[in-house]
Amino acid sequence: MRSRRKALLLAALLVTTGLAVPSPAAAAGNTLTVNVGTTVRPVTHVASGGLYAVDTGSRPPLGQMYPLRLNHLTQPPPGGTQLGNGATEPCCDGLEVAGKVTSAGAQQFYRMPDIYPNFPYRWVSWADWEAKVRTMVQARLNATSATNVDGWELWNEPDWTWNTAAAGAFTAGWTRTHRLIRTLDTVTPIVGPSHSIYNHNWMVEFLTNARDTATLPDVIVWHELDNDSYLNVAAHVADYRAIETSLGISPRPISINEYASPSQVDIPSVAVHYMAVFERHGIRSAERAYWYEAGTLNGLLNNNLPTSSYWTYKWYGDMAGNIVQTVPGSWLEGVASYDSTRKIVNVVLGGDSGDNTVRVNGISGLGSQVQVTLLRSGYGGRSTNQSAPITVSSSVHTVSGGGISVPVTGMHAWDSYQLLVTPTSGVPTWQQRYEAENATVVNANRFTSTSASNGGYVGQLDGTGNARNASFVDFLVNVPQARAYTMNIRYANASGATATHGLAYNGGAWSTVSYPVTGTWGSFGASVNATVNLNAGWNTIRLAKGSPNFAGGTGYAELDAITLS
Repeated sequence: MRSRRKALLLAALLVTTGLAVPSPAAAAGNTLTVNVGTTVRPVTHVASGGLYAVDTGSRPPLGQMYPLRLNHLTQPPPGGTQLGNGATEPCCDGLEVAGKVTSAGAQQFYRMPDIYPNFPYRWVSWADWEAKVRTMVQARLNATSATNVDGWELWNEPDWTWNTAAAGAFTAGWTRTHRLIRTLDTVTPIVGPSHSIYNHNWMVEFLTNARDTATLPDVIVWHELDNDSYLNVAAHVADYRAIETSLGISPRPISINEYASPSQVDIPSVAVHYMAVFERHGIRSAERAYWYEAGTLNGLLNNNLPTSSYWTYKWYGDMAGNIVQTVPGSWLEGVASYDSTRKIVNVVLGGDSGDNTVRVNGISGLGSQVQVTLLRSGYGGRSTNQSAPITVSSSVHTVSGGGISVPVTGMHAWDSYQLLVTPTSGVPTWQQRYEAENATVVNANRFTSTSASNGGYVGQLDGTGNARNASFVDFLVNVPQARAYTMNIRYANASGATATHGLAYNGGAWSTVSYPVTGTWGSFGASVNATVNLNAGWNTIRLAKGSPNFAGGTGYAELDAITLS
């Protein structure tokens, strides 16, 4: 986050220099290539998150959050007093919104310096800061039912908000604060350094000190806030990985927990660029920046109703299965997924103007002909509501050479587009199979296996004990009617004894699922059934080794997928 004044100055500079909007190719005729047979990673909706995006009550409504499949948020810490961007009251305390965030399937960092009311932060003293740290951490420790808190963000944009004159060097302050937190909380990850831009020399200095003082962050964070920052993500990731190697540091997940400049954050096609590069270059999580108002999913909602940008993220939220390879054509960029269960190719694209083409390869398995539907977001900014995307066309295409070429004519550089490719018949009307690797995975890990449905599964569901280290998978499902559903669970259990997980849905009572012994780990021929009584619409189903209000499961089991019928 930067101050409103700094944001406005930056926006003015961008307009003055002609860089306030994307710079499309001078001529149309570019091709975005989608290679369905080349898997990049499981769908986890990496770019679907925001800074101070969620407040209490109906800001925003859960019903508007669910379709976005929110991946990650950064929220103020317990007791935060930050008055951002002209607000008169503090917003979005992470503990106060914890239940809402968890219901929506997201995890969250707590930004510790937002305990201060002002931005830039006004340092008082080390005694004051350390007392604040103790209070924040203790509040989280006392919240024994709150889950999905996966990081203490020790500071924010220290390159210009850390008071070196009063507090000393930031590297020394990082070490001192990290060590204090670890005397209080040995479990919750610590994340940083959260510089406002990526800078090679700053990263080397920070990591060298952190390595030498045994205070390395568990997740590396920096911001991509400059105009067209998406052009630099690949180089920044490569440089960071090279620094890790040179310093002998094991690879850390990367979170970009603020992205997009104030002039570009509400342009749908810019969001597509960020989605594409974050997926392509292995970012773990990323969050839209907070330049204006809190509690609006960072401008995706206006008065709790969608803006044009909302539909870009809703299409992205519709993705399931695996992210597949996309090759941009000049400014024509896109992100794509393939759901092998329903045989749906979902492409979200944008960034160019005029007449262009999307080439989709590797779809022979969908039939000799396919149905192609093209939608457009429109563009109205953050203060204009748009009730639905715009239908451009729906037509049948003949598959030739294993693929199709779809013309997208009259493109507008600011709009985003969704291209859906499905078989001409037999497509399920609702999603019945949900892959564990696509779900919210807490204190466990994703793996690959040729025997797993869609190639991925979740293992190392080992944690019990308390809300900070409990292991579970939350499936966010959407069903057509309220009734009892049979839930089939594909699993593996090579422990030599029957294992158990807790099962709960929509915050209700716990029951037990038993997993008899199977042959080997990572092999998924076995399944068990359970009955779940679901509401029409969105529901959260948790399978847990450990969770609040649950005594804990026994043994060990890996999860491949659930299927509702």
